[in-house]
Amino acid sequence: MKLPVVGEVDLRELSDRLRTRAETIVRRTWMKYALRGVGQADAHRRLDLAYKVRDPWKMESPQEQFRFAETTRIVRERLVAPAARVGSILEIGCGEGHQTEHLATLCDHVTGIDVSATAVERARQRLPRATFAAGDLFAQPWVDEVGRFDIVTAFEVLYYLSDVPKTLRAMDRLGKACIVTYFAPAARVVEAHVEKMPIAGRETFRFGDTEWKAAWWRSSLGGGA
Repeated sequence: MKLPVVGEVDLRELSDRLRTRAETIVRRTWMKYALRGVGQADAHRRLDLAYKVRDPWKMESPQEQFRFAETTRIVRERLVAPAARVGSILEIGCGEGHQTEHLATLCDHVTGIDVSATAVERARQRLPRATFAAGDLFAQPWVDEVGRFDIVTAFEVLYYLSDVPKTLRAMDRLGKACIVTYFAPAARVVEAHVEKMPIAGRETFRFGDTEWKAAWWRSSLGGGA
């Protein structure tokens, strides 16, 4: 016997809720395993493990979509304006390219790098016209070039690195302008290092109870004003 429409709808809704809950449990369990010992450790293999599940960092969530929009706004207002766009942007820790899509609207060409080859392959599928490279920043052939990019970004990645000062110096060398963001509760991990850069401005933004901090500067070494 055919179920009433309301029953069919209820069953579909229940099935969707159960599937979503199951996916959440699997994701959380896997991420706990994959990220074991990752903090400030350059644990590239374990970071790549995280991408064995779909959207491991929940980048499609309203919270992360808000973060992408806010970081892009800050880049546009603080580092791109009064111009409409810049020539090039480098995104360190591009992941699957979610933020890269936003940054691409601010420049003629965007480059993303990430230690996860799995994430980079997904980023290439998401944004075919961008340039992506898998591997550590310091393995790139252009890492010592001065002022190669108009803007260098590092969003939500500094706490995974064993040598934050070295990365910040590389950003300062590569970019005419640089910007970093980090989760406010984890500020103690990176903020002392960030404060040693020639900071030109800071901003915080919030989604519900979650707060992030942003700091940016222009590099005389990299050719910034």
